[in-house]
Amino acid sequence: MSLRPARFDVQELRPILEDVHGRLSRVVIECLPWDRLIPRYDRPDTLYYLDPPYWGCETDYGAAFDRGQFEELAATLRTIKGRFILSLNDRPEVRKTFKGFDIEGVELAYTISKGGSKGRFKEVLISN
Repeated sequence: MSLRPARFDVQELRPILEDVHGRLSRVVIECLPWDRLIPRYDRPDTLYYLDPPYWGCETDYGAAFDRGQFEELAATLRTIKGRFILSLNDRPEVRKTFKGFDIEGVELAYTISKGGSKGRFKEVLISN
C-alpha cells in the first residue's frame, strides 16, 4: 500500500485561515429570494453576484423562480444603488430582457451538466 502526502501541510493551515478570515471579514453570504435580498442590502458599496436559473431551465433544482421574474429582476437592477454581476445562458430573450446593461458574451467548457453533455457553452455576464 502506498501512502500519499496530504494535499496541504497542517502547519500552514493557520496562516491560510487568517488570510481567508481577513478577505471575508466584511462579506455577507445570504440565502434569501432575490426580491428580498436586494432591498435589504442595497447600498452604494454593495456588490451583488446573481446566479438565477438559466432561461428555459427555471424549474431545474426546484428553484422558486419563474420566467416572469427575469423582467422583475431587470427592473429592480435598473434602480439599485450598488453594483451587480449576473450570469445567465446566452439567449436572445436574455439579451432583450437585460438590454441597456453591459452584456459580455463568454464561452465556457462544461465537463458535467444535466443529461451528461459535455462541451462548450455560451453564457453572458451582465453588469451595471
